[in-house]
Amino acid sequence: MASSPLGLEEGGSRGYPELKGGSGRPGVGQLGPGCTLGLVFQSRPDILAGIQQAADTPARTVLFNNIAGFVYERLASAEAGDGPASKRRRVEVAHTQTNGQAHSSRALPAGSQTAEWSADAAAADPILLEVKDISVTAPQRKKYDLCFTKNFLYARAPGSFLPVQGVVYPWGDIEHAFYLPVPDKSQAQYNYVLLPRDSYLPTAKLANANPGDRQQPLEPLVFTVSTTAPKPGSIAGPSAKAAEAVSDTYRSLFHWALTTSMRSAGNQSCQLIASDPKIFHSEARQPHRPNEKAVHVKAFRGSKEGFLFFLPTGILWGFKKPLLFLPLDRIVAVSYTNVLRTTFNMVVELDTDVSDDRSGPVEKEIEFGMLDQEDYQQIDEAYVRRHGLANRSMAEQRKAKRELVESSKKAAAAGEAAGEDEGGADGMTELERAQREAEQRLQDEEDEMEEDYDPGSEGESEGEGGSSEDEEEGEEDGAQGDYDEDEEEEAQGEGVED
Repeated sequence: MASSPLGLEEGGSRGYPELKGGSGRPGVGQLGPGCTLGLVFQSRPDILAGIQQAADTPARTVLFNNIAGFVYERLASAEAGDGPASKRRRVEVAHTQTNGQAHSSRALPAGSQTAEWSADAAAADPILLEVKDISVTAPQRKKYDLCFTKNFLYARAPGSFLPVQGVVYPWGDIEHAFYLPVPDKSQAQYNYVLLPRDSYLPTAKLANANPGDRQQPLEPLVFTVSTTAPKPGSIAGPSAKAAEAVSDTYRSLFHWALTTSMRSAGNQSCQLIASDPKIFHSEARQPHRPNEKAVHVKAFRGSKEGFLFFLPTGILWGFKKPLLFLPLDRIVAVSYTNVLRTTFNMVVELDTDVSDDRSGPVEKEIEFGMLDQEDYQQIDEAYVRRHGLANRSMAEQRKAKRELVESSKKAAAAGEAAGEDEGGADGMTELERAQREAEQRLQDEEDEMEEDYDPGSEGESEGEGGSSEDEEEGEEDGAQGDYDEDEEEEAQGEGVED
C-alpha cells in the first residue's frame, strides 16, 4: 500500500469496526468510513465502538443507521448556508467514499477552484490529521478544528464533519507561509500566516468594476498557537501517533505537519519563514515583554493600526484585514515622507507590470504611516539598504507631490470658500493654481539666491563701496564739464570766421 503524506496507508481501513449481518451497502448495514455512521461519528471512535457492541441484531443495525442518517441530515441542513441543493450535493460527495478510499484522492491541479467545489472535494478527502480547538483569526475569528488531508487544509466547527466555507485551502495554492509573534501580548503567542495565490497584494479599485466579473481569491489564513504543548486528546486521526513524536510544542507540531503536507502535495516552492531579530528588530522597548526584542514596528495603513514585519522574503503588514505582503521581488523602491520629530511615513513602490486577471491590477504605491523615528535607522540601513532597495525620497516627482500638498493646505488655510466652483476667473482649477504657486515660489527662491551672490563685492567694506561710487560720480561730472567747454570754443571760432 502507498504511504500517505502523514503516515496513513491509502486505501486501507480508517480503524472503524464493521456492523455484521447487514446488507453490505455503505450507510445501511456496514460501519465504515463511507457509511453515514462513520461520517457522523468519525471524531468519536468510542461511540462507534459502543454501537459495534450494541448492534447485535439486524433490527438494531437498521435503527442505528436510521438515527445516524437523521443526525446527518439535521447537521447538513444547519451548516449548509446556500440552500438544499448544496446540502444534497454534499451528501452525494460524502457517500462516494467506499471502504475509506475517496474518488477525489487524486492530486488536484494548482489554482483555486470555487469555494463550494473546494469544500465538497475536501469533505471527500480522508482526514489524515486533526488538531482540535485552534484559535483562527482570519478569515473568520473563531475556534475551529484544523484538518489535514492529502490535498487540503481546512477548518471545521467542533463536533461537525463539514468544512467551513471559505476556510478550505488546497496545498498547491499556498505561496507564502510565516510564523510570527503576536504583538502586545504578555504571554508569548505566535501566528501562523498562510497566504494563498493572489490574496496578499493590494489591488486597485476600478470604477464601474463588477466583483462578479472575476473569481475572488481565497483570503489569507491566520491561526494562533501558544508556546506550550498541545492538550491531551487534541490530536486525532490516523497520523496522530506520528504527530505525537513532534508534539513537544505547537510550533514543532505545525511546522512538521505544514511542511510535510505541502511537500507531499507537490508544493516545493513554499517555505515556512519565521521572523529573525538578526535580520530586523525594533529599537523600541516592548512594554509587555521588555527583555525580548520586538521584530515588528507599529504602522498605520489608512486609519487601521497594524504591525510591519520586515522578513527575509518581503514586508508583511498585519493582522487587520486586509492583510498585506509585499515580496522583495515586487518592490521597486522604498521612500520616506512626512518626516517629523517623532514619526515618519514609509512609501513602498511596487512593480505593477505583473498582474493577475483574477485579483485585478495591483496598487503602485503603498503608504504606511506614523512609524516611530527610533526605528528609522534600522529600517533604512538594516533592511532597505541591505536588500538593495532603491531609496527615492528626493525624487523630483515625490518632491513635487509634497510641494503640491503643502500649497493646497496653505491655500485652504487662507480662507478660500469651501463650496466654490472648481473653475476660477482665470479658467484654472484649484489644483492647477496651487501647482503654479508652488512653482512660482521655487522660482522666486532661486532668484533671491542669485541676487544675494555678488562676486565683485568680496573683501570690500560698506565705506569703501561708498567712496568708490563718489569717485565715479566725480569723474563723470569732470568729463561732462570738459565736453561743454570744448563746444563753447568751437562756437566762438565759427563766429570770428564769419
